[in-house]
Amino acid sequence: MSDVGSGDSSVASRDARTASDRRHGRGEQMMVPKAKFESYYGRPIIKRPTWQARDVAAYLFLGGTAGASSVLAAAATLTGRRSLARAGRVAAVAALGGSLYALIHDLGKPSRFPNMLRVFKPTSPMSVGSWLLAAYAPLAGTAAASSLTGLLPGLGNAAGIGAGAMGGAVATYTAPLIADTAVPVWHEAHRELPFLFASSAACSAAGVGLVFAPPSEAGPARRLGLAGAIGDMASTRAMHMRLGRDIGEPLRTGRAGMLLKTAAGLTAGGALLSQALGRRSRIASTAAGLALLAGSVCTRFGLFYAGVASSDDPGYTVRPQRARISAGQRDNHRVS
Repeated sequence: MSDVGSGDSSVASRDARTASDRRHGRGEQMMVPKAKFESYYGRPIIKRPTWQARDVAAYLFLGGTAGASSVLAAAATLTGRRSLARAGRVAAVAALGGSLYALIHDLGKPSRFPNMLRVFKPTSPMSVGSWLLAAYAPLAGTAAASSLTGLLPGLGNAAGIGAGAMGGAVATYTAPLIADTAVPVWHEAHRELPFLFASSAACSAAGVGLVFAPPSEAGPARRLGLAGAIGDMASTRAMHMRLGRDIGEPLRTGRAGMLLKTAAGLTAGGALLSQALGRRSRIASTAAGLALLAGSVCTRFGLFYAGVASSDDPGYTVRPQRARISAGQRDNHRVS
């Protein structure tokens, strides 16, 4: 018994000395540094998006403007603001036309858009979006035609309210569309992008109302612009906080960072100007509307360029995956 006890004591003493040696840099040392995975010669892990900014970023902006403008026009119709309703309806059709042109130009062949209507796939944002646009376009077109010609006002009002009911989905479906890709920044920001897209669309629609409607009818546009600006700032801050300094770096640097900072200034400035002077001055109201529109453009293009930049650096692909693996291991350890 005494031999066993002394043996255990010597083993424990040796383990203690070994641990002490390691703490003080003595004893066994690692011959190679801890493995750190990057990629093959630092090359990108995922394929860089082949989309062009003039197509996809414009498609994101114009689609959001169309949907939110229909929402604003429906509210104006229900409250008897004819000039604001007409501005929203016409803007919705104009933006929708530009959005469809940008989408078809990106697809390469006009026939590819109707081909997407051959099936309906609820799990595909592109399939859902295609069917949504196909149902929304006739309503928006009918409402705008009625406002411009004065014909069939009852039908025009019904179509405008129908387009407004679908406008929220039209303005935001592009958020899951880009978040459902492997592009790191877009994919990691999937929680905040729908709120950010909705807020940015609200700002652009409010901008249209402030530019083309008289201040006496632009009250809903001013309120929508203020709500959109608050939502834009809140969702942007939430996105930066959750992505952190590491993963969210493309949102703060380079061309994307410059555009997003400019967007924040224009959006906040336009909303404040509309509230301070927009009620009394047509010039101030127009300037505020243009600032909100420009801010929304900068937001969409900034997010596009941030996604492209994140796809070029393999670290933005690897680090989120490693973080999720580490979090899962910690959770499993706590459970066990």
